[in-house]
Amino acid sequence: MTKITVKNTEINIISFTAGDYISLTDMANAKESESRAADIIKNWLRTRYAIEFLSIWEQINNPDFKVVESDHFKLQTGLPSFVLSASEWIEKTHAIGIPASADLQFVRCKS
Repeated sequence: MTKITVKNTEINIISFTAGDYISLTDMANAKESESRAADIIKNWLRTRYAIEFLSIWEQINNPDFKVVESDHFKLQTGLPSFVLSASEWIEKTHAIGIPASADLQFVRCKS
């Protein structure tokens, strides 16, 4: 695992065969305490901007991406009841841009 420093905060970068991924968890920890990182990521995933960005990235880089499922999520953004986790996004859309583990979440930083 490689690290970069951004504004005095170490951010992990992990390499998989598909490419390099930057840690969303590390970035969220820098914004708030570690106990709130998951909430910050979930709140970010709830936004239309995040869903649109991830959907476009997946359409370009992932032939197995389920566009109809991502459109379903886009329609729900902004609703008070809408909640989305990285694992749900991956499961429903077959996304590859955000691999999630129990304690860390990464987003692909280059294709």
